[in-house]
Amino acid sequence: MEFTATVREVASVGPETVAVELSAPETFDAKPGQFVKLTATVDGESVSRFYTVSSPETAGGFQTTVGVGGGDGDGPDFAGYLAALSAGDELAVAGPFGEEFYEEESRAVVLASGPGVGPAVAIAERAVAADNEAAVVYRDDAPAHEDRLAALREAGAAVTVTDGAVGAAVADAVAGGDGEQAFVYGFDDFVAEAEAALEAAGVDPATAKVENFG
Repeated sequence: MEFTATVREVASVGPETVAVELSAPETFDAKPGQFVKLTATVDGESVSRFYTVSSPETAGGFQTTVGVGGGDGDGPDFAGYLAALSAGDELAVAGPFGEEFYEEESRAVVLASGPGVGPAVAIAERAVAADNEAAVVYRDDAPAHEDRLAALREAGAAVTVTDGAVGAAVADAVAGGDGEQAFVYGFDDFVAEAEAALEAAGVDPATAKVENFG
């Protein structure tokens, strides 16, 4: 699906992290954990980047969480461009893409780092809203989406935020029952650590739904 989205809001949700709220057709149906391609002209160049949806529901509009300040290598700073947008600006959107998304599993164990907190909170919120269980283990020394994480705790989800190793927290989060599904969202180093922690907790890493940001 391709469409032109209007920016509704760009809001800071943590250090060097913004949430971009975009309009979408009512027929747009992205599941928590899927991602979209955003395209815009930046410094005279057409640039596209993929961002994971961080909304539990998406009909009519959705959010994505963007880490800023790191640049985009040798190309235009697309993340910085997104952070500078204002309500009423437009972006081209394609998607959703990805097969590793929440499918109403009875217990979601989501391991996340950096902007991976976006899909983590979306999956947990969707699970809690469906009266399912959720556990989030989030590694970051400057956490984002703290208000949504606090709301999840109040709703009964198990939420651990750490700036260190995640092994012990993953062991606590894994219950091992039928219907439990592990999810991992982050960059290479975190994905490797999370998969090792899952294996140590008795979960086959091959069964986890993983999105590696590179």
